[in-house]
Amino acid sequence: MPSLLTPYSVAFYLHNLDPFALKITSSIGIRWYGLAYAAAFFFGYIWLLRLSKNRQLLLTPSQIGDFLAWSAIFGVLVGGRLGYMLFYQPNMFLDPLSFFRVWEGGMASHGGIIGLALISLWYACRYKVPWFNLGDALVSAAPIGIFFGRIANFINGELYGRPTTIPWAVQFPGELLHRHDAWQIIEEARVIDSSIASPVDLALRGPSDPALSEYLRSVLTPRHPSQLYEAFAEGLLLFVILQGVRWFWPKQPSSKPDKTPPHGVLSGLFLILYALARIFCEMFREPDASLVGPFSRGQFYSFFMILAGITILAIALRQSDHTEIRQKTSV
Repeated sequence: MPSLLTPYSVAFYLHNLDPFALKITSSIGIRWYGLAYAAAFFFGYIWLLRLSKNRQLLLTPSQIGDFLAWSAIFGVLVGGRLGYMLFYQPNMFLDPLSFFRVWEGGMASHGGIIGLALISLWYACRYKVPWFNLGDALVSAAPIGIFFGRIANFINGELYGRPTTIPWAVQFPGELLHRHDAWQIIEEARVIDSSIASPVDLALRGPSDPALSEYLRSVLTPRHPSQLYEAFAEGLLLFVILQGVRWFWPKQPSSKPDKTPPHGVLSGLFLILYALARIFCEMFREPDASLVGPFSRGQFYSFFMILAGITILAIALRQSDHTEIRQKTSV
C-alpha cells in the first residue's frame, strides 16, 4: 500500500458523480450534459414565450420555437464547436471530421455567443425584427442555459478549478488524465487492484471502490469547484441582474407598451457582465489551454466581449436619447 496519504487528504469530497443520468450500456445512455441542454432550451422557450406575450419580444409565440431551433443548432452547437476549434484547438481544422466528434468534448461559450449573435442577425433580417430586440430576449434567457451547463460540467468532473485547501475543495479523478505521473499512480493502484488498466479506468472505477477511493484521496489534488462558481456568477447572478434591470428600468413614453429598456441595453450589459464574471471565475479555474500572456484563454477573449458590450450599450442609449428628443419635439 503506497504511503502517500497527507494529513488533510480525507477532509475533501472525492468527486463520484456519474455523467450518465440513465445508462443503457457502459458507454451508451442519457447523459446529464444532454439533459442540461434540453433543460436550457425548455426553460428558454418558456421564458421567451413569456416575453412575447408581454410584448417585450417582437416575435409571435408561433415563431419562438423556430427561432430557438435555429439558435440551438447553428448558434450554440455549431458556433460553440467551431469556437472551440478556432480559439482552443486550431489544429483540429486539419481533420475536418473532428468537428463531428463531439463526444470527445470541446465546446466554447465564446463561440456559442458569436454563433447566437449571427443567427439572431439573420433571423432579424428575415422577419424584419430589430436585431437588438432578439438579442435582448436571448441574453435574458442565456444565463439559464449557462447555469445548467456549468452544473453538468461539475457532474462530469470537467473544467475543474485550481489547487486549494479550502474546506469545500473537491478532488476530481479526471485529473489523472492530465498528470505526467499518471502511469506511476496506476502502478501503485495495482497494488490494491491488479485489474486497473489505465488512468481512465482508475478515474471511472476508483471513487466507488473503498480501497481505491482512499488511495485516490492521497494522490489527487484538492481543487476549487470552479464549475459551481461559474454556475452562480455567470448563471444565477447574471439572470437576476438582467431581470432587475428590465424590471426597474424607468417607465418609457406612453407610446411604449411597457417599461422595457431600449433595444440593445440588455445585450450590452450581458456581454459586459458575463465577461467580468468569466474573468473573475477563471482566477479559480485550471487553464485548459496555453495562456495568453498572464491571462487564460477565457479571460483574454472576455476582454473583447467587454469592448463589444460597451459599444452596443453606447449605441442603444444614444438611439434612445435620439428617440426621446424626436418625441418631445413632435409634441
